[in-house]
Amino acid sequence: MAWKNQQEFIEALEKQGELLRISAYVDPKWEIAEITDRISKSGNGGKALLFENTGYEFPVLMNAYGSEKRMCMALGVDHLDDVARQIEGLFHLLSSPKEGILDKLKMLPMLGQFASWMPKVKSGKGACQEVVMKEPDITKLPVITCWPKDGGPFVTLPIIHTKDPLSGSRNVGMYRMQVFGPALTGMHWHKHKVSAKHFAEYKKLNKKMPVAVALGGDPVYAYSATAPLPENVDEYMLAGFLRKKKVELVKCISQPEVEVPADADFIIEGYVDPSEELIWEGPFGDHTGYYSLPDWYPRFHITAITHKKQAVYPATIVGIPPQEDAWLGKATERIFLAPIKMTMIPEIADMDMPVEGVFHNLVITKIKKEYAGQGQKVMNAMWGAGQMMFNKILILSDGEQKIQEYEDLARYLFNNLNPATDIYFSTGPMDVLDHSCSKLGFGGKMCIDGTKKMYEELDDTYAPVKVPIAWKAGFLKQHFPEIESVNSCLVEKAIACLVISVKKNRKGHIAELHEAICSLPEMAPIKMILYVEHTVDASDLTVALWRFCNNLDPARDKYLYRDGDSAYRACLGLDGTRKTKELDNFQRDWPNIIVANEETIESVDKKWKSLGIGGFIPSPSLKFKGQMYGEEAVVS
Repeated sequence: MAWKNQQEFIEALEKQGELLRISAYVDPKWEIAEITDRISKSGNGGKALLFENTGYEFPVLMNAYGSEKRMCMALGVDHLDDVARQIEGLFHLLSSPKEGILDKLKMLPMLGQFASWMPKVKSGKGACQEVVMKEPDITKLPVITCWPKDGGPFVTLPIIHTKDPLSGSRNVGMYRMQVFGPALTGMHWHKHKVSAKHFAEYKKLNKKMPVAVALGGDPVYAYSATAPLPENVDEYMLAGFLRKKKVELVKCISQPEVEVPADADFIIEGYVDPSEELIWEGPFGDHTGYYSLPDWYPRFHITAITHKKQAVYPATIVGIPPQEDAWLGKATERIFLAPIKMTMIPEIADMDMPVEGVFHNLVITKIKKEYAGQGQKVMNAMWGAGQMMFNKILILSDGEQKIQEYEDLARYLFNNLNPATDIYFSTGPMDVLDHSCSKLGFGGKMCIDGTKKMYEELDDTYAPVKVPIAWKAGFLKQHFPEIESVNSCLVEKAIACLVISVKKNRKGHIAELHEAICSLPEMAPIKMILYVEHTVDASDLTVALWRFCNNLDPARDKYLYRDGDSAYRACLGLDGTRKTKELDNFQRDWPNIIVANEETIESVDKKWKSLGIGGFIPSPSLKFKGQMYGEEAVVS
């Protein structure tokens, strides 16, 4: 369904018991983020929050997409898989043979539907232009500052519109915007993004690049801006398909080359001048749960700000998962499963992106396996498919169990796994937010092929040892004092994998430790060891996997133990610890994890009762206070 505007969506959330209004004063600097972090981690995504007293003219909407129910409401469906089924039906109809006139006539209603999804530019003004600021000043908006080491306030849910100067094709993306002054922000588009390509074209032409930013409106707009669409597909066509009604656009008042949604709450118009020097932007507490390091990005000059008469400022925070963005990612996982299956990789049966993997880091894929080497075929296809090129760890299964049932899945995978032959390593483009890469935006990838092996794929000399029922890991700490904690819960469930936290103290330490551990006879059943920093409690599997996935470059940080050539066993060690210049020859800055400062935690604790949002919830940051590395690790 199509939401008339953001206000209608807010009213629907409230009727469904999915919204909490907060009338007490809350500071947009740190406090809104801290309260939202507590609520979003309170179970099932908590509730959406409407902060009505921010010291500004406008309320702030947070966590609107932060649960499966609210994400489905935003997209107008009962289940996220409903959209995938609709897309799959479209593909089947479009690709089926058309042998006779009746088959072709059946297509006519569908062509009419396509037309009804295309965005339309209407004449005149939109509701988004009811009020025009005399002097555009973004500091009059309640732009939030999320975390204590952020470079400043950031617009975190902007729907950014650019156009190719040659073809005129539109791109709608979402890139954070740091506020530097009343009429100046950064424009944080990464080099892989379409807007960055548009910027490059304007630079060749030596022309200023018109840009417009929308905030609010139908909630489907923000989702569509994050969707991994091909470059030639208009995001507003996807929005029209999802809402079953075309998006109405109006021309900007100061940048008329760009059109924006008529029902948006705010429009920020301006330009980027490719001839200008870039601006030093960041750091920023990002969706990885770590601060992204500062870097140089284009300057966005604001030429106009317009808004509705009763506008609500939408925002989001990102940080240590789970957060609201996990549900935006889950929607993409379900919605784009059908196109990936039907256009590129037909053997895919299901796909899952666990929260601990923060989108690209960890992807689990179930395939229908029919021949030897099919896992490698899928691996290469997925790493060449759009934003899946940023994937770091790909896990393949062909079992009967659901891939969302992680324990059963892991048991199946490890039963099929030969660590010496069934794990593949590569290098390629990575998300520029991946701090584990030795070089920005380029690093290692790993595919764990846990499918049942066919005759051609087997190594007859591999002789795995079955995990005994009573296997315990206590002996490891007795042998190796640098080991802080060992998580053997997986081994105790017949999954041949350990998680070990280690305090590194010398070069090559993890490689030497892995060799020494694996040489112990008790370790014969173990196929894989995940090493994490000594500050990480290995017994907390969720946190340990999140830290591990962030800190690993698979191609660089792998150590394979193999105890012979015939009747051998093997164990792969993966180093997910922090990398430093002294111990690892790592030359880049290493960021810190994101936690609130004590001042903000205490302030929110004191005012919690006055917020009227239920029982007290302690700060999630308290759990991670002891895992920070120090001030010098945050910025360069």
